[in-house]
Amino acid sequence: MQEDGVGDLYKKYEELKAKLEKEGYFSAEHKLKIPYMPKVVGVLTSQTGSVIRDIINVSTRRNPNIHIRLLPIPVQGAGAEVKIADAIEFMNKEKLADVLILARGGGSIEDLWPFNEECTARAIFNSEIPIISAVGHETDFTIADFAADLRAPTPSAAAEIAVQNIEEIKSKLETYNRRYKTALKKKWEYSLLRYEKAMKSRVFTDPYGKVNEQYIIIDNRVKGLEKYITNKVQMAKLQSSKAISKLDAMSPLKTLIRGYCIAESDNEIIKSSKDLKLKDIINLKFHDGERHAEIIE
Repeated sequence: MQEDGVGDLYKKYEELKAKLEKEGYFSAEHKLKIPYMPKVVGVLTSQTGSVIRDIINVSTRRNPNIHIRLLPIPVQGAGAEVKIADAIEFMNKEKLADVLILARGGGSIEDLWPFNEECTARAIFNSEIPIISAVGHETDFTIADFAADLRAPTPSAAAEIAVQNIEEIKSKLETYNRRYKTALKKKWEYSLLRYEKAMKSRVFTDPYGKVNEQYIIIDNRVKGLEKYITNKVQMAKLQSSKAISKLDAMSPLKTLIRGYCIAESDNEIIKSSKDLKLKDIINLKFHDGERHAEIIE
């Protein structure tokens, strides 16, 4: 007698998990750090369904200028694991993202099985781009979760990890600015207090010239510190503004909203009219949806 169905799959899952763990595939020392402010977030999931919509909604809400690059993959079924591994290798070879999110919605152990295959785990382990795994529901654990650099309980949580909240960053800059000003004010008050105390001392009642020289030195240093802090804050604001402008310029959503669309054939962007022939069926992506078209002339 032998186990059938889920029991047999669970046995294979435990055997592969033990094998890869022994080989060091899950070790913390091999985990890559998730970049704090990635310019491009790559998403490997189905191009239809709620997963990609949730990731886009969460990401653009946190940072409207983030660039999201979707590479559609099958997330279940026979042979899906090979296409998942190939997609990870392709994103690495072409250097198409700063961080990758590998995601799909919940399902049975059979539905999630492509993420429990050895080729999927090895592709994740060999990736030079950090990978966040968000497969299934919060209670689902796959081999991909253990091999990834970070596991997120849901696709939406993965988007929150990968994309920083731009409003929080602005708030931090404003907080630092207030702290710098407060520190400068305290420094100045402390220096003034020391000066006034020195002026009242019997030791300094006669040599006023020396006191004045020290006061000028202190005052110049305070002014220099204030100028330095002000310049630092201005530079930080300028760099933040430039970064936000670059992100905004790179956003494909902004371009589509202005009336442009993306023409694709077989999931590849059409760059020239020479790439098309009569009767070809192409896909047109607009900011609010997609349409298919046939080349008739």
